[in-house]
Amino acid sequence: MRVAISSRGPEDAFLAALRTLLPPTIELVVDEPGGADVLVKGVPNAVDLDEREGLRAVVIPYAGVPRVTRELVAERPALTLHNLHHNAAPTAETAVALLLAAAKRVVPMDRALRARDWSLRYERSTDMLLEGSHALVLGYGAIGQRIGRAVEALGMRVTPVRRRDTVDLDTLLPTANAVLLALPLTPETDGMLDARRLALLPDGCCIVNVGRGPLIDESALYSELKSGRLRAGLDVWYQYPKSAEEAADTAPATHDFGALDSVVLSPHRAGHCLQIETLRAQHLAELLLAAANGQPIPNRVNLEAGY
Repeated sequence: MRVAISSRGPEDAFLAALRTLLPPTIELVVDEPGGADVLVKGVPNAVDLDEREGLRAVVIPYAGVPRVTRELVAERPALTLHNLHHNAAPTAETAVALLLAAAKRVVPMDRALRARDWSLRYERSTDMLLEGSHALVLGYGAIGQRIGRAVEALGMRVTPVRRRDTVDLDTLLPTANAVLLALPLTPETDGMLDARRLALLPDGCCIVNVGRGPLIDESALYSELKSGRLRAGLDVWYQYPKSAEEAADTAPATHDFGALDSVVLSPHRAGHCLQIETLRAQHLAELLLAAANGQPIPNRVNLEAGY
């Protein structure tokens, strides 16, 4: 089986790890044109898909799938689209870290004590007690299930919400002490937590988003956080740098979330960890071995649903 893949630099740890995991029967074609059975690329274009003779599967080497990629593959019925879930564990761990940091006001406490200010210790605490509280996990796939198990271990009661579940979200939201989002962005989920639904949440509820920023209406979320009624830990945003030069000076949203003590900010790095390229290689190798052995290729994306 021939696999076409792109390198990401002269010392590509991902490719080096991948080569050690594949048998000689799987040929890796790196940065070369020509035919291939499988294409591994982050954002393939029409030329990538049409000029690879024999191509039958496209693998996006991360969890999210760009809308334009889904559309391109949908126009080519002979192709299937797949992604990787290698970052599920670190993403879930970061979600729990954000929940704890927001619930226990870790950031403002840290900032005050760095300035030698102990006054917050003597104020009436507004920290959340997670044990015995209710966590609503929106999206119960590879990431959401790990989040559910972790917060359940903290003593929280967990209600998972899957796409296929016929649940009334409006009924669940007023009972939630924490809402953790691990959903992809699709036409169905875009703006699902709007101003009306955020208003249903009880005072003090903590929102954690490791899915995509636009799952939550930006203006409505900012208003609730600024008022102090809700708190949040956010890893995903509404604006991103468009180049390496912009990375040092790009606001993550049109509203100034950074000025609020009620939110913990993270720069879309929940899926990162020291071992991430090894994990990526392991998951891709499992997928390619299944394809080479004539088995169903894992993680097939539902082009209509968006994930």
